[in-house]
Amino acid sequence: MDLAGFFGIDGFEWWHLALVIGLGFAAGWIDAVVGGGGLLQLPALLLVPGITPVQALATNKLGSIGGTSVAALTYYRRVGPDLKTALPMAGFALAGSFGGAVVATLLPVAVFKPIILLALIVVAIITAANPSLGSARRLRYRGRRHYLIAVLIGTIIGFYDGMLGPGTGTFLLLGLVGILGYTFLEATAKAKIVNFATNLGALLFFAPHGVVLWKLGLLLSAANALGGYTGSRMAIAKGNRFIRVFFLIVVAALLITLGYDIYRTNFS
Repeated sequence: MDLAGFFGIDGFEWWHLALVIGLGFAAGWIDAVVGGGGLLQLPALLLVPGITPVQALATNKLGSIGGTSVAALTYYRRVGPDLKTALPMAGFALAGSFGGAVVATLLPVAVFKPIILLALIVVAIITAANPSLGSARRLRYRGRRHYLIAVLIGTIIGFYDGMLGPGTGTFLLLGLVGILGYTFLEATAKAKIVNFATNLGALLFFAPHGVVLWKLGLLLSAANALGGYTGSRMAIAKGNRFIRVFFLIVVAALLITLGYDIYRTNFS
């Protein structure tokens, strides 16, 4: 079978397909637990010859929709997250993501990377210094204020996802646990609903511009969905402590990745 002809990608070979599907599954698993799967999935697409960065970013969003939708459904059925918070948050996140995708075409992403790196350092310190963070529900706001802060978090992180992407689920988790006061498990269940919306928002911008590789993206989406299902089942079974530890691992990986990228861009 001529893979290059079938997928419409010059130089596309079997090992490229295996790499994308394998890392797509792993990304879906990681995303379902704490977010950050884009650290694997987006670079896998960028390694394929003939794919431009914007095609990789757009196809990555299509792939991620598979994982986040399956994970969101699994968490909803087994954890029962509060949709009164999750759905408005997701709606504003979708709009924010669409706006972020627009801005990504106008401003260099490098401008925002140092800010994101600083935010991750703060995230790591706060989480590591507070072992009880996310172990029990301690909601800090009530009523209208709770929903207002939730949609603000969704809008800001949605904008980030449309503009850049890696670690969106991790940032959502931090906002829901660190700012609103949910447990890690509750926060993860809500974050998957919101993360699905951010992926959809960016895809709504990219799809009309013809930069989505649909055949490869749908295969990637299926692999991501399988990973999302297994990851969400494991997170539900293992509980808050497992999610917290994995959360710190992913934050550390994000710090290393972004830090190296900033160093390479500015000093090499």
